[in-house]
This record gives sequence, C-alpha cells and structure tokens, in this order.
Amino acid sequence: MDRFWRRLRLTLVMIKFEHSVFALPFALTGAMLAWRESGFQVADLAWRFTWILVAMVSARSAAMAFNRILDADIDARNKRTAARALPAGLLSVRFAWGFTAISSLVFIWAARELGFLCLVLAPVALAILFFYSFAKRFTLLSHLILGFCLGIAPAAAWIAMRGALDLRVLWLTAAVMFWTAGFDVIYSCQDFAFDCAEGLFSIPRRVGIRRALLAARLLHAAMIVCLVMLVVSFHLGVLSLAGVASVIVLLVYEHGLVKPNDLSKVNAAFFTVNGYVGLIFFAFWAADILSHRVYL
Repeated sequence: MDRFWRRLRLTLVMIKFEHSVFALPFALTGAMLAWRESGFQVADLAWRFTWILVAMVSARSAAMAFNRILDADIDARNKRTAARALPAGLLSVRFAWGFTAISSLVFIWAARELGFLCLVLAPVALAILFFYSFAKRFTLLSHLILGFCLGIAPAAAWIAMRGALDLRVLWLTAAVMFWTAGFDVIYSCQDFAFDCAEGLFSIPRRVGIRRALLAARLLHAAMIVCLVMLVVSFHLGVLSLAGVASVIVLLVYEHGLVKPNDLSKVNAAFFTVNGYVGLIFFAFWAADILSHRVYL
C-alpha cells in the first residue's frame, strides 16, 4: 500500500496536479454566468459545482498523464525534462496508463451526473484533450490547440448548468484559448534549441524567441478583446470590467518578466502570474454576478 501511495504522489507531481487552478476559475465563471442567466434558479447548485470540479480535475489529470506517457522518450532527451518521473524511471508506464484510465472513467462518471448532453460530449472532450499531445509533432497550432483544450471548460460548465450551449459563452472559451496559447508560447521559449534539434513544431522554433514573445503579447491582447466582448454580451457591470483591468495588469507584469536574452524568470511568469490571473479574474466576476443576484 505504501508503494501505491508513493507512486500516486509521483504521478500527481508529474502531472503538476496543483496547476488545475489555471482553468478552474474560468470554468466556474462559466457556471456562474449560466446560473445568472437562469435567474439564480438552479436548485442543486452546490451539487452541480461539485461535479463540475470533479470533471475538470479528472479530465485534466487524464490529459496530463497521457501527455507524459506519449512524451516520455522526448522528455528523456531534453535536459530540462529528463528528471520527470517516467523518463527517470521513477514511475512505470503501466501505472501511468492505469492512472489515465481511472481519471478518464471518473470524468465520464462526473459527466453522467451532470446530464445527458455532458455524457454524450465527454468522449469528444477526452479525444480533444488527448489529441493535443500529438500536435507539436506536426503543427504550429499546437499552442492554440492546448488553449482550446482549456477553453472548452467554461462552455462545458455552462452545458452542465443549463443542459444546452449559449453561443455567448464562447467569448470566454476564446479568451481562455488565447490566454493559454500566449503563456504556452512563452513557456516553450525555454525549449527553443531542443525543438530545433528534434524538429518539433513551436512558434519559437519557427520565428525565433524575440518574435515568439511578440506573438504571445498579441495572443494576450486577443484575450482581453474577448473578455470585453463577454462583458458586453452578458451586460455585466463595473466589477467585471475591474476584473479585466486586473488581468491586463498581471499580463503586462508577466511579459515584463521575460526578455529574449533572459528567460530565467519564465517559471515565475508561467506558474505564479498565471495562477493569479485566473483567481483574481474569478473573484471580480463572481462578485459582479452575485451583486446582480442581490439587486434582483
């Protein structure tokens, strides 16, 4: 039993389980917008939020474990990632596959609890998440594909709350997609030389680090445009706009940390700042939505 828990801990470290916080606030924002549109009439709100949380975490866990399995050989050749559990031999591929399978089943179970449409779409969502792991082998769009994987979370949360999709929430999907793609471009600058040597597809490899950082800025600018359109579409208030302003400040700070000739602060930009982006955004938007309920 001790061996099992040790391998489970290694797996959670390998998939960076704590980074589930990145997309979760946006998924919960999608759920709260759906709740608002229902006139705050969802009787089983806590129950639905719980299963949305389970679905989010299990889907991400399955996708990350699958990615680590598929990339084990590549990671072993990359000095930055060679110490990960699979290439270092600290964890067996068999255990990682088992974790992926169980996480996938938990996700499907959570989708079942959230309604028929969620259950039907669950295999599609898993297919999209797993497909990302192949993308960097053949397309520069891998950054956007990763972004889309996270971006479907708020739309999925909306469906979980309402049983159907409102196209307006796709502004939030697009915002998360551009945000994720932007910080993934920044993160991939660390592997510029390795990607060139391995023939992997990435924006830094194609255009160089300096232009890649410019591309990341443009992607994050697109995120802000989408968030503003979301505010307009749902007729949200000043607190939501304050949340957008906070995101702008954090993104400006993030880009200030990373220079073409100095990538030493990439981890701070990627992990710390982006964690705050989601949490602060959700705090402002939840406050706006809840204040609307008070006025009703």
